[in-house]
Amino acid sequence: MTTFYAFCRVVDDLADDPGAAPDERAVRLDTWRRAVSEGRGEGDPVLTETVLLPERYGFPREWLVEIIDGVASDLGRVRYVSYEELLAYCYKVASVVGLVSAEIFGCTQPASREYAVKLGYALQLTNILRDVGQDARESGRIYLPLEDLQRFGVSEQEVLEGRPGPGFIALMDFEYERAHGLFEAAEAVLPPADRTALLPARMMAQVYREILEKLHRQRYPVFVERCRLHPLRKVWILLRHLGRAWLARLTGV
Repeated sequence: MTTFYAFCRVVDDLADDPGAAPDERAVRLDTWRRAVSEGRGEGDPVLTETVLLPERYGFPREWLVEIIDGVASDLGRVRYVSYEELLAYCYKVASVVGLVSAEIFGCTQPASREYAVKLGYALQLTNILRDVGQDARESGRIYLPLEDLQRFGVSEQEVLEGRPGPGFIALMDFEYERAHGLFEAAEAVLPPADRTALLPARMMAQVYREILEKLHRQRYPVFVERCRLHPLRKVWILLRHLGRAWLARLTGV
């Protein structure tokens, strides 16, 4: 997981490097894409270790390529016309990360893959809702589907300028319901036999679900602050899940 996390961190940084032009970032990502696709990682320690993961853990090499393709789509001005287009992006940058992680964690149940996909959608959509203001302000990106903006009478300009109109809260409520439903759908398919293996994913699910609920309660102040959980709350979530896992292992329940 250390290697896989480093891989995700590196390719994400390559896509967002403010010191490089978009064309240069695209070339660097393409170099990593070809290396991962061909299974050769000479010249970079993270890449050298990453290309060994598919054979070691038995997942398709294409999953790593999809992650790179996902972050590469963040280059330049980002817009998604429909929710389906947005989900395709979320699949590459979040669900596939979950699929690889599930294999590394040692999951044995087919339903764990379905859980990883649905949870990936939920996590990424929550992240998008939390960062609406930051994405617009720093990079001119709007991940919310344009068809949804039009449905609620929200213009791109008011998002980019951070001056939400009367339809913005209704738009965010609509997307909140989607994210909430995705968390519920993921929880519904979580296989009991892999609950322990998926402990890190379950902890992340609770952290992001609480962020989503906090955004909803505060009525989405995304243009003035970035919603976070208090560090002590994160520690409590960690200890609570670890305690439950320890108790389950002790009692066999």
